[in-house]
Amino acid sequence: MERKIVHVVGTGTIGEPLIGLLCDYKDKLGIDEVTFHKNSALKIDKSKVVDLLKRGARLAVDDEKVSNFKKLKIDSDLKTKDAIERASVVIDCTPTGIGHENKKKFYESFSKQVKGFIAQGSEDGFGKKYARGINDKTLNSDDKFLQVVSCNTHNISCLTKTIAFDNDYSNNLVSGNFICIRRANDLSQETSFIPAPQVGVHDDEQFGTHHARDAYGLFNTMGEKLDLFSSAMKVNSQYMHILWFTIKLNEPMHLDDLKSRLVQNPLVAMTTKDMTSSVFSFGRDHGHYGRILNQTVIVEQSLNIRNGNEITGFCFTPQDGNSILSSISATEWFLYPHSYEDKIQCLSNLFFDNI
Repeated sequence: MERKIVHVVGTGTIGEPLIGLLCDYKDKLGIDEVTFHKNSALKIDKSKVVDLLKRGARLAVDDEKVSNFKKLKIDSDLKTKDAIERASVVIDCTPTGIGHENKKKFYESFSKQVKGFIAQGSEDGFGKKYARGINDKTLNSDDKFLQVVSCNTHNISCLTKTIAFDNDYSNNLVSGNFICIRRANDLSQETSFIPAPQVGVHDDEQFGTHHARDAYGLFNTMGEKLDLFSSAMKVNSQYMHILWFTIKLNEPMHLDDLKSRLVQNPLVAMTTKDMTSSVFSFGRDHGHYGRILNQTVIVEQSLNIRNGNEITGFCFTPQDGNSILSSISATEWFLYPHSYEDKIQCLSNLFFDNI
């Protein structure tokens, strides 16, 4: 029987917790082996690499960097190309732009041996856009490359589908407007912090920022062409992103019906907490690697319906968590296309109805 091997490229804010989760749940997910690639032998990263090795993952490094890792007393037993070639699924978690480089340099050469390749975030054009629970029904045997959309795009898409769609192909949406109030950087990152709130620019005339554009592309895989627009800004915080939204519908909706729709979606968490620190703290205490895997956390008391059909509210974006979930879901689809929905249920204890 063919071994199921998942190879993760990169150990950053998505890669590290993704590798850890795959190792901890690999038996339930039907995965035989988890491998990962680390680009640079940095002393500051030694502790996390050692911990991932203890969890059972195997390390792959570039040929010319083996000695650098040995100096840190870290032994790798796989080479970069070998790890890709022997993998069933490759998940690229490298910084923006590197995924495309790796596709040209490695992935296209091994596309016959590997079942599928997955990239993260803003790797537009890498492959079909995907988010768990949004466009699963569009996945087909021709999909070799998938792009898991960004965390805020997950949130926008989840809100839009939950509120405006009655099923996959019937929607009640007039338009959706979103403001992404983003954290400056992750707690693990030592650069890019800002001293004060900073507004962004609208570099897309139709969609504003890439968040709405990517959400449009995601729904377009289902044949839907939605009127979506997003703006973005950063605040000097390291906790969580906040999303403000206004979704306008063709038909009116009662507040109780709105809340019922949100509660019934297992990918949506409800909360009465109104500070990012409180929600972040809950994830740190109760989530795997501190992550909340839900796609959005709705602040219940912020919900408002104006004129019967204009729904407004605030929610928090579980950055990394929703992308990690979609990455695992896509991986399971490549490995078990007919039973991945059942396989993924082993992670259900990592979802929260209320926070």
